[in-house]
Amino acid sequence: MSQTPDSAVRTYIEQHRAAFLDALTEWLRIPSVSAQPDHAPDVRRSADWLAAKLRETGFPTAEVWETAGAPAVYAEWPAEDPEAPTVLVYGHHDVQPAAREDGWDSEPFEPVVRDNRLYARGAADDKGQVFFHTLGVRAHLAATGRTAPAVHLKLLIEGEEESGSPNFRALVEERADRLSADAVIVSDTGMWAEDTPTVCTGMRGLAECEIRLYGPDQDIHSGSFGGAVPNPATAVARLVAALHDEDAHVAVPGFYDGIVELTERERELFAELPFDESRWLRTARSHALHGEAGHTTLERIWARPTAEVNGIGGGYQGAGSKTIVPSTAMVKLSFRLVAGQDPDHIEKAVRAWAAEQVPAGIRCEITFGAATRPCLTPLDHPALQSVVRAMSRAFDQPVRFTREGGSGPAADLQEVLGAPVLFLGISVPSDGWHAPNEKVELDLLLKGVETSAYLWGDLAQNWRHAP
Repeated sequence: MSQTPDSAVRTYIEQHRAAFLDALTEWLRIPSVSAQPDHAPDVRRSADWLAAKLRETGFPTAEVWETAGAPAVYAEWPAEDPEAPTVLVYGHHDVQPAAREDGWDSEPFEPVVRDNRLYARGAADDKGQVFFHTLGVRAHLAATGRTAPAVHLKLLIEGEEESGSPNFRALVEERADRLSADAVIVSDTGMWAEDTPTVCTGMRGLAECEIRLYGPDQDIHSGSFGGAVPNPATAVARLVAALHDEDAHVAVPGFYDGIVELTERERELFAELPFDESRWLRTARSHALHGEAGHTTLERIWARPTAEVNGIGGGYQGAGSKTIVPSTAMVKLSFRLVAGQDPDHIEKAVRAWAAEQVPAGIRCEITFGAATRPCLTPLDHPALQSVVRAMSRAFDQPVRFTREGGSGPAADLQEVLGAPVLFLGISVPSDGWHAPNEKVELDLLLKGVETSAYLWGDLAQNWRHAP
C-alpha cells in the first residue's frame, strides 16, 4: 500500500463523509425522547434503526435488548485473533425533550447544517458520538486490510440515559456474560475546546436525599405557641447551616472516608489547561468563586466531593404575612462523590449526622434515591494511553486530561464488569447539550471517527488484559 495508514484512514473518511452524515441525519429525525411516554414508539424505532444500521456496517450480531423500560441495542464483532482484547463501547440513543418554541432556530428533529455545524437534538448528546464508531470501524478495516476489527468489539447503546438510566444496572447485571470486556469506552462526553483535545479520566458519583422535618401536628399560632415549641423551619435552616464548616468542607462526620486524593501530577495537568476563571463565572451566571479551601476551581468541580442544597422550604410562602409555627419543613440535598467514596457509607453518615442535628420534638424522615458510583482510571493505565495516542494522531497535537464533574452510568459498567472505563468524546461546551440549538462541529465529529479508527489497532498492539 503506497499510502500510510493515517492517510488511508483520512481518505476513507472523506470518501464516505456524505453517506455517513446522511445516515446520521436520518437517525436524528427520530424523536427518541425517553422522558415522554408519548415518544416510547420513537425510542423503539430508534433502537431498531440503529440495530439495522450496525448490521449494515458489518457487525455480525446486532440485537435490540428489552428492559423494564426503553430498549437498548447490543452489537458484537469478534476479532480474528482469539487472544485480542475485548472492548465495549457505551453510549445512548435516547435524547432530551425539545420543541421549536423552546428557543430553537430550526425544528429540533429536522437536522440542518449551518457553518459546518450540524444542528439537531442528539447531534452531540449522544447520537453523533455513538454513530462515529460506525464509520470509524470501517475506516480501520479499510486502512489495515482486515476483515474484522483488531479487537473483539462490542457496543451497548442504552435507551434511558436521559431518564436517569433506571433499568441500566439491572440490564448489565443480567447480561454480564455477554458484556464482559477488558475495557469500556464511553462516548458520551466531551473535550475542553476545539483547539484543546482532552481525554476524561473519571466521573463523580451521586447520592441524593430529601429530608423532611415534622413539628406540630398542624400549623399553629406563633403568638400563642412560638418560642415554646420547636419550629421545623428553624431546624431545617440550622441543619443546612451545619452542612459545611467555615472552609467549605462538608461537615458530615465520615464523609471523606476512603477518598482517592489527587496526585501532584494530576494537579499539575489540571493547571496546564487554559482555564479562564472570569469566563467560567460568566458561563456559570455567577458573581464570585466559592468552595472548599485549598483547591482550585477545576479541582473542586472535577475531583472533590461536594454537598449542595438543591431546594429548601417550609411554612407560609404566599403574599404578605401569616404568623405561624409551621408543621413541616424540608430540604433536598445532593452529594457528588469521588473515587473511594461508597454511596451506602455516605447514606449512613448523612442519616447519623441529621439525627444529631435535629432537636427533640422534631421528627425527621430521610429518603434517598438510587445512587451512582464514581469511576476513575489511573493516568498510567495502558488502555488509557491507547486512547490518548489515537486521539493525538487524529488531532495531530498533544492530548490533555480532564475529569467530569457530573455523573453517569459508566460506574455501573466498571463495577459489574470489573473493567476500566475510558472516555472518548469530541463534543465541546458550545454544543449546548440539553439546550436549544444543540449542535455538533462536523470537523470534530470526523476527528472522532478518525480516533475510533486508530484506537482498535493500538489497543490490540499495546495492551493485553491490563490490571
